[in-house]
Amino acid sequence: MSEESTTADLVLTGGRVHTVDAHDRVAEAVAVRDGRIARVGTASEVAPLVGKGTRLIPLKGRTVLPGINDSHLHGVWLGLMWPGLLMDQLAGTGGHTHDAPTRLEGAEQRRRAILKTADLLASFGVTSYTEPGLGPGEDEGPSGCFGSAALRDYADLAAEGLLKARVTALMLFGELDGRSSAAEFEEGLRDFKPPAEVPGRFRVAGVKIFADGIPPMRTAWTDRPYTDGSHGSLLIDGESDGEREAALRAMIDAAHDAGHQIGVHATGDRATRVVADAFAAALARDGRDARHYVIHGDLLAPATLTVLASSGIGVNTQAGIPVATEPMLVGALGEAALRDAWPTRDALDAGVRLCLSSDAPVLTPDWRAGLAAAVTRRGLDGAVRGQAQRLAVAEALRAYTITPAWQDGAEDWKGSIEAGKAADLCVLDGDLLAVEPQALPSLPVAMTVLDGRVVHEV
Repeated sequence: MSEESTTADLVLTGGRVHTVDAHDRVAEAVAVRDGRIARVGTASEVAPLVGKGTRLIPLKGRTVLPGINDSHLHGVWLGLMWPGLLMDQLAGTGGHTHDAPTRLEGAEQRRRAILKTADLLASFGVTSYTEPGLGPGEDEGPSGCFGSAALRDYADLAAEGLLKARVTALMLFGELDGRSSAAEFEEGLRDFKPPAEVPGRFRVAGVKIFADGIPPMRTAWTDRPYTDGSHGSLLIDGESDGEREAALRAMIDAAHDAGHQIGVHATGDRATRVVADAFAAALARDGRDARHYVIHGDLLAPATLTVLASSGIGVNTQAGIPVATEPMLVGALGEAALRDAWPTRDALDAGVRLCLSSDAPVLTPDWRAGLAAAVTRRGLDGAVRGQAQRLAVAEALRAYTITPAWQDGAEDWKGSIEAGKAADLCVLDGDLLAVEPQALPSLPVAMTVLDGRVVHEV
């Protein structure tokens, strides 16, 4: 056997390699060959794989992580908005400070937005993300960011080798943050044909449904009343709460029976309870490992967490939301609502698979800020919100890596640094565990590796 076939293309050694394997093992070095992890271990264990053609990178104490997976990020919209963020606009601290169109017109502008996002995410160490909601329900949408043409643009860019991240997408058959109907949804499932998978780079996994709005706007569907006596409602067409709930359940059943993964935007405690029950009922019929999940899940009662855990249903939430909006939640629903608000700690303790994400451009796509928020629950004003729900650094890291890989149905080949898995890596210029969690966003991303290829380096 020749030296070229046994040596590595890339070796990083002399640092802290957080494998995020089943035991959260921390190694010292990692070797990459042909786009895959060839070996993980001590410097001496990896050294034999260094040959004449190997690029050897002395880490000098730096940190290597699995490539970050932002499992709920609007990539086309982010490319239009950046550096503007919706949360900054809501808080009055920023907004559109650049010259950008308010709507994307045509494939060229959409492709430019996607590629802008690709470069941005590579600079943050993100190697996978989920585009949650593109499809015919938004073909006439005001921003031009969410229509079915964007799915084709992603597939084309992936086939051309121009994406710097692996993209999973969900189809959308209703309006973004708006109405849908069971009839239109079932028509979309029957008639819309998404683009074919580009193996390893782009895949349409399923569908997204908007169940309700958000608590601060009093549009989430709640069991407890808002301060004005209302309860919000589902966004699904229907003449009553009962009709709308029946329609939502029918949509979930139809998508499940069609073999799709389903992500449902649900935030109110009544909405999350109904969605969890509908998911559990669908899964109980056939036992399929569907990887369905609740998106956001602002209010999750303990009984709902139990249903999610027992049925293998995930939760995908954003740690930056509670630290930014808790006062608005209290203003809408009162202090008592905080008992079930953004229960990340309770979800993990109950056995729920928890993904953390950015929802960019709602929040920054910088996962370091999201991880810091999950660990500290501290806002920009210094106030800690939901202290009992704080996560450990290792737990939050798993929620940005291996658990999103589970959501993608890909935990056997990505999401951790283990021999044979895809060589997707994020290198931080410092020791992840030696930095105060609040200071994590200041820890530079030194390198991003996708499929063994360096796509960002400073």
